[in-house]
Amino acid sequence: MPIPVRARPAAPVVIRPQPPAPVQWGRTNVTVTGNNGQGEEIPLTVFSGREWPAIIMQPGATGLDMPPFALFSDDSPNLDGSIYRSARAASREVMIPVYLYGVDRQTINGLKRKLFQALNPKRGYCVLKFTEGNGRTRYLTCYYKGGMEGSESTDTAGFTYAKYGLTFTAMDPWFYQDRFETITWNFGEGEPLLSTTAAFFPMRIANGVMGRPGENLTISNPGDIEAWPIWHLHGPIKSFTLTSSNGETIKGNAPSDGSDLVTADRVLTIDTRPGKKTVKDDQGTNYWAKLATNPQFWSVEPGDNEAQVSVVTGSGRAAVVLTYQPRYASYI
Repeated sequence: MPIPVRARPAAPVVIRPQPPAPVQWGRTNVTVTGNNGQGEEIPLTVFSGREWPAIIMQPGATGLDMPPFALFSDDSPNLDGSIYRSARAASREVMIPVYLYGVDRQTINGLKRKLFQALNPKRGYCVLKFTEGNGRTRYLTCYYKGGMEGSESTDTAGFTYAKYGLTFTAMDPWFYQDRFETITWNFGEGEPLLSTTAAFFPMRIANGVMGRPGENLTISNPGDIEAWPIWHLHGPIKSFTLTSSNGETIKGNAPSDGSDLVTADRVLTIDTRPGKKTVKDDQGTNYWAKLATNPQFWSVEPGDNEAQVSVVTGSGRAAVVLTYQPRYASYI
């Protein structure tokens, strides 16, 4: 008599997740440039060997990631704690330890003097530039504060070497991309309403409206914080309206005499950056009085922004160019 055998279930198949493959990445290159960013660019991460003098950045740098924030609040006489009101990024303190290596006494003294002259805040600000392994570059504008006072103790200085902890203050705490993002809207030749070669009827309308009412345009900001745009309006333009996704508007009304607000040979620049806030053409003519009442200079928020750009042109080819420089919390 056969003995029944209970079938054993197959062992469950366990799928183990595979760890991600590491991405090959080069070292970060760091340089400092003094004299308002116009001086000699001094590398801090390049060492060609013991035969060559160099200024080398050491481990232990601080202040290169998220900037500090100042918080503002109100106290209530009847409630515990405070009520949050607002926040703003405060100035950033940066410390970079460096090692000055000289092949002899003359070269170490030369390296010191090079740094003395480059970092002197009376000659302007410094630019700290960081280039990642993928070639992306961001920079921070800051002023030298201290760290090169010097010490002759054996662990910080010698006959052919010196160590410093360079400290800087960045009044603007954000890192900037080394290039501007640019968006251009071009539109073709317009035609005058009254032709000199054809009859008035049938009526023809000039083809010069770049943005239709309600038509959204996407502006992408890859940064970590809002960016302030610079608008370049190339004439001939009779009127324009620049509207953000929140309804903030910069508007230029058409002149009452029917002429062009921005003539064909002019470029109107609207700079919305804090500390700038100018509305001038390429000859320096101020257009503030020609804008509509209470213009709202709006920013481009991180990510995708829906905006509306409406321009009515004169007779000819016109364009609107938007440029902005993304800002980042860190050099990464």
